[in-house]
Amino acid sequence: MADRKSDRSTKMWNQPYLETCCRSALHRLTLVGQPGRPDGLKDGPCLNRLAGMGLARQRPDGRYEATEAGLARHAEEIVPRRRA
Repeated sequence: MADRKSDRSTKMWNQPYLETCCRSALHRLTLVGQPGRPDGLKDGPCLNRLAGMGLARQRPDGRYEATEAGLARHAEEIVPRRRA
């Protein structure tokens, strides 16, 4: 049987797994944009995990924002664009 892994599945395999709650937190970071997410919310543990993975960072004002790596991961895994 031939190996039919797509580029997307191969890329995801090489990346650390994101729990559903952390995927949601990363999505919320992309939705909120420049204002960032405040510390102390229910998704705080996920924001800390995302920061530890380099997908988010905590700014000096205490709010979290997505990093370039986080935005790329979001675009690739959470809301990939359909190819025409």
